[in-house]
Amino acid sequence: MITISGRETEIAILQELLKSKTADLLAVYGRRRVGKTYMIQTCLQEHIIFHLTGMYQAGLKEQLQQFSIVLQNATGSALALKPPANWIEAFSALQAHLTPLLQKKKLAVFLDEFPWLDGRKSGFLSAFEHFWNNWASRQPQLLVVVCGSSASWMLRNIINNKGGLHNRITAKIPLAPFTLAETEAYLRSTGCKLDRYQILQIYMVFGGIPHYLKTVGKDKSAAQVIERTCFSKQGLLTGEFDNLYSSLFELADNHVKVVRALGASGKGLTRQELITICGLSSGGRATIVLDEMEKSGFIQQTIPYGKVSKDAIYRLIDEFSIFYLKFMDKRKPGGKDNWAKISEEPSYITWCGIAFEAVCLKHIDQIMHGLKIRKGAETSAWRFVPAKGSKKKGAQIDLIIDRKDLIINLCEMKFYNKPFTIDKKYAEVLKQKTDVFTEKIKPRKTLFITMITTYGVTDNEYADQLVQQQLDMNALFKLL
Repeated sequence: MITISGRETEIAILQELLKSKTADLLAVYGRRRVGKTYMIQTCLQEHIIFHLTGMYQAGLKEQLQQFSIVLQNATGSALALKPPANWIEAFSALQAHLTPLLQKKKLAVFLDEFPWLDGRKSGFLSAFEHFWNNWASRQPQLLVVVCGSSASWMLRNIINNKGGLHNRITAKIPLAPFTLAETEAYLRSTGCKLDRYQILQIYMVFGGIPHYLKTVGKDKSAAQVIERTCFSKQGLLTGEFDNLYSSLFELADNHVKVVRALGASGKGLTRQELITICGLSSGGRATIVLDEMEKSGFIQQTIPYGKVSKDAIYRLIDEFSIFYLKFMDKRKPGGKDNWAKISEEPSYITWCGIAFEAVCLKHIDQIMHGLKIRKGAETSAWRFVPAKGSKKKGAQIDLIIDRKDLIINLCEMKFYNKPFTIDKKYAEVLKQKTDVFTEKIKPRKTLFITMITTYGVTDNEYADQLVQQQLDMNALFKLL
């Protein structure tokens, strides 16, 4: 029996659908390599009676030919079946195959990479709508699963469909990458004995993507895993960046421009800054690109404290993209000890800070739990950029937690290989941030400087004077 690490909520949904006495249409979506197909195949392996996977950039003829091959295998026919002329014929043939089988137990039709089946002028989506509305929706023993890596396409065309599939979805599973807790559990299930500091390092490169995490193994250090996976000629992630965006988005050039602009910034950019840097139109196209990337989990939009949505700051939060742009881009794979050399460069320290912040921003629930903050708190970021020629200093706070109990946590996130020491210089930085925030915002709440670090904060006079709350990396590994 194959087991799945994590995914308890998602597995429970699948199990409930198998018990259902009505026809069900399930939509599963999530980014490439996140484990959608594996989860569905594993949980529904005894129930899937037809499994068709869309072909990337294939034409209508090729997709229909693949359909006929899958149907031939499903029917057990020794002779090749003639490919249907169109998708209406295809779903009619599928209906004829399924009708006599829907008697004893719930059976599943699994249409994987669903967006790829819907080529231009293919008629696929309208044919599927007709298949579901006029026949499948009346089969109580049938579960139809549609799955896609393009979250924006799935949301636009399936979940929020305004046509024939409007309100037809009976369940949905947005499959997110593993959290740190789920990553640890997964790695432990493979025999990996790395401590949390090394797991955190791996997560800062791979994120919680199960397919990437499969490369970790049980006999390599974090440094060895990163070297082998990212810098060897045969490394799993060699070439992944180019494939990642082109397989998810049509006309992906603009999406890549946004990723590169945010990667170069490190601290985030406003919508207008992105439009200017990337040469995007200020109208609907920019909105579509940013919306697609946010819904797919690559970027995060944060409304600055005290501002409105038009002032939002966008940040790149996809760990692999951050790492690739910093260290792999334009570097030929196959060099010797690339990662060992990189780890001694100043750019490594810069990357550690940016990557750790991205991880923290994905684990805000764990941070709030660790700080014992009740529900209802609002999170945001804030920055002040002085006018050109001004003698005033700027300031940026990447995580602000505005609480109902009249406290505001100003969070500082620091990745370090030992307890972080607040020296005189950094103490002045903290004080300046607090002073600028107080001057510009004039909050009517008490400010708590909050340190989120790997190994905690060294106890000294500066920490005692300035820091009200702190968490170490163990808080981020909390399973909620």
